[in-house]
Amino acid sequence: MKFQPKTLDYRISPYTGLTRESWLEAGIYMLEGIFQNIADFEQPVVMPRKETEITYPHLKDSEEAQAIQRTAEVFEGLARSFFIAAPLIANRPKLTVCGYSCAEYYRNQVLRVCTRGDSLYVGTYEDQQEIAGHKDPYRTFQQTVETSALVICLWVSREQIWDTYTKQEKDRIAAFLDSYAHAGTVPQNWRLFNMLDMAFLSMEGYPIQKDIMRDHAQAILNYYAGDGWYRDGHSFDYYSCWAFNVYAPIWNLWYGYENEPWIAKRFEENSNKLMETYGDFFDRDGWTNMWGRSNIYRNAATSAFEGNLILPEGKADPGRARRIASGSLMQFLGREDFLYQGIPTLGFYGQFSPLVQGYSCAESPFWLGKAFLCLHLPADHPFWTARENNGTWEKLGEREVKVTCLDGPALCFSNHQANGETILRTGKVVKQPGDEHGMWNYSKLCYNTKYPWEAVPAGCGAASGNVAPRVEAQQYVLQDEAIQADSGMTGKPDGIGKANVTFWRGQKDDVLYRRQFFNYTLDKECHWIQAVNLADFTVPYGILRADKLRLHKAPVSLTLGSYGFPDNGTEVTEKSCGNAKAIVLKGKDATGRERQMAMTIYDGWEELSLLHSQGTNPDSEKSIILYASTERKKQYGGFEPYILISQVITKESWEDFSEEELFPIGEVIYTDPEKCGSYGPVTLKMKDGGVKIMNYDDMEGRMML
Repeated sequence: MKFQPKTLDYRISPYTGLTRESWLEAGIYMLEGIFQNIADFEQPVVMPRKETEITYPHLKDSEEAQAIQRTAEVFEGLARSFFIAAPLIANRPKLTVCGYSCAEYYRNQVLRVCTRGDSLYVGTYEDQQEIAGHKDPYRTFQQTVETSALVICLWVSREQIWDTYTKQEKDRIAAFLDSYAHAGTVPQNWRLFNMLDMAFLSMEGYPIQKDIMRDHAQAILNYYAGDGWYRDGHSFDYYSCWAFNVYAPIWNLWYGYENEPWIAKRFEENSNKLMETYGDFFDRDGWTNMWGRSNIYRNAATSAFEGNLILPEGKADPGRARRIASGSLMQFLGREDFLYQGIPTLGFYGQFSPLVQGYSCAESPFWLGKAFLCLHLPADHPFWTARENNGTWEKLGEREVKVTCLDGPALCFSNHQANGETILRTGKVVKQPGDEHGMWNYSKLCYNTKYPWEAVPAGCGAASGNVAPRVEAQQYVLQDEAIQADSGMTGKPDGIGKANVTFWRGQKDDVLYRRQFFNYTLDKECHWIQAVNLADFTVPYGILRADKLRLHKAPVSLTLGSYGFPDNGTEVTEKSCGNAKAIVLKGKDATGRERQMAMTIYDGWEELSLLHSQGTNPDSEKSIILYASTERKKQYGGFEPYILISQVITKESWEDFSEEELFPIGEVIYTDPEKCGSYGPVTLKMKDGGVKIMNYDDMEGRMML
């Protein structure tokens, strides 16, 4: 059953109606789902598991590995569900859910997981090393992640839980935390977990190694790429928002301002810098885009607003922050398929295995509980008292688009007033050839808040035996038997090339330039690998692209897919205008919302088709992908087209697209006499009077990764 708030006030929340009381109701709704699966007070937060092949505990692993994983699951369930419970307990100390006193349950569970000899004891870092059978100082364990969640929640519910422990009990918990605080970690966002553990211990009067703390803090600061975003490993994703920009502000309050003021000031400045543009990362409804890894954490992406607003000099707009947080909350809790036996599915909406990573378990989605940290802000905080506003969306004209281009993290996001969607275009992507999950998460050409990314359509995977056509949503697929030899790959006899590396050039004259390489590896000379120069720009309802091929070998065939379209009964219409073709889809998503999508092809493409799929779309069981296709037959010469022009546009209604919207280009002007785009700029004269010049010649010296 979806969440339906009982308390609504459209005077202070004109967009969502949600208030602080509504959020408390949402938290109770989530806790009821948890506690209905707990048979007695002594049981841990280990929830029903629908998926068993990808997530841990991994049934095919060794007994030792499974033993570590089982304790990790107990701790993950406790700590992450505590994100939801702690602020509710702080606001309602006597809260009872399903007959359980929430404060007493979590007080008991926290103590037990830290108590040696207890059946729920999850072990210190040293205990885990012993189970693993070696003392590798660089070995990491999932418990390190959850210790930081634990200390945040003990801070949030201090009076109700932490302050009720005896000195001996606090010492026991502190010793457990200390074992992970000063132990091995991962050189990315994990350093923050150690930092918070040490900061909590220091705040509570326990000794810490300040040199280790400083080393972690300076490293975190050095991951900063600009515009409020941090590089996590080699990627940019929501970890920059729900880890770096939540944990660093908390660290400031607990430790940084007093002990490392210079570093703390930088963290504060970076958080404020993020707030300058982060509101535009969401769409007009406040929806979160499906992008990057760990999509099962969903609206945890909004926790960066709370992270900023706990800072003494936080600059976030509180009215807009609440509007987005509430909109994203209802994006997920407002769906019937959000829960499985009372707990969030391992998916974006319903269960969706293609996005699930092996480091997750059934309880991992409770990371979304970070969004509930806003309840730590008191009732008189501006986050709760300011009137909701929709920021950019209140200022845009009817067909206007606002584009934000950030070179540091290589993110370009556009707010389209005509349909209320936000489209994200990314760069600086490096994935291994064959890493389909990585490419779905990071390497799509576009990510749309209303059209979550689609996996390989049914019948197009390597195991299907279907060698052509190969199609992927918002990705080029190049079929070339020479790819295997060029890339050094094995196990890919079908010669399928997917873009696994994206270089970023940035925006010039409103055109975004990137380059994607197909099956790029570092064990061969890379300059001859097949690639495509991407050049695209916004139109009121979407993105228009005029991309240029950089091919070394032929023959090849290419396809380019649209977004995946939810197929719950779809009307299909074909249209043409001169040499341009379009297919229009009209239908509804799984919740009954009207949807419409059109793909148009111009020069360079030969065919426009559609492909039906099942089980590959996170929004709907059945889906359709529109796709363009073409072939290049000659290795050199022949004046085959270099330029591929296409457009994908969408509407959140069934109101017909106009002729000009479907076919916006009036004339394409090439520099070369053969008009194939082999050299020089390509000029697009638009029917609305605009002109776009696609100049690929200055990309080479400005590539960023």
